[in-house]
Amino acid sequence: MKVIYETSGRAREYFELAANLYTGCEYACRYCFGATVTHKDPKEFFGKPRPRDGVLRQLQKDAARLPSNEIRHILLSFVTDPYQPLEEELKITRRAILILHAEVLSVAILTKGGLRATRDFDLLNEADLFGVTLVFEDEATRAIWEPYAAPTEERITTLRMAKERGISTWASFEPVFSPDETLSLIARSAAVIDVFKVGTLNYREEGKMINWKRFAQDAVKLLDGLGANYYIKKDLARYIGKPEGITKGYVPT
Repeated sequence: MKVIYETSGRAREYFELAANLYTGCEYACRYCFGATVTHKDPKEFFGKPRPRDGVLRQLQKDAARLPSNEIRHILLSFVTDPYQPLEEELKITRRAILILHAEVLSVAILTKGGLRATRDFDLLNEADLFGVTLVFEDEATRAIWEPYAAPTEERITTLRMAKERGISTWASFEPVFSPDETLSLIARSAAVIDVFKVGTLNYREEGKMINWKRFAQDAVKLLDGLGANYYIKKDLARYIGKPEGITKGYVPT
């Protein structure tokens, strides 16, 4: 089974290529649908994560098959996190980056691992992207929904550290539980983020209580005022008559 794959649906709005190096994720975020989309028992998915069988060997094969002029980034990772605690010992993500770079391929990181991810900043180059997920400004709320992930401030710190090393940065603002918190996070992290991707809250009752049209309008106004590069995902953009999403500036694929 391929490790590098073409994404589809909502995942494709993040990046067109992705690779999930682990099966399961120790962060156990309460809003996560990883177990559902991979048809895994949640107790196994969140409680017993492990590297995929033969993952680096297959990654090497997949990378070698990609065109030599491939300019799309390979996202690590969409269904799981590349910098969960297991990575400290196994270094699967670090070895994967080396494999991809050997084939002159670009990497896009998405993590909630905080400072754990900084270990690999020495590998990332000007063509790569480092990104984090930002959901909650209130730490008490974050600890309930993302019990084992890094605090929000720590994630922002890793973005700052990446920027200081000349690494391009991005952030995923999804799911959105509180539009006010998300807007505040966008504003105060703007100096350390090169590309913003903003979405909604899917498949949860809490989403029915949110005025998505107002949030979409406010997000676009704020991002435009910041002079930001951004992508408003289709689920959110449709509330202001843009069903194909809204792109402003340079947004890597």
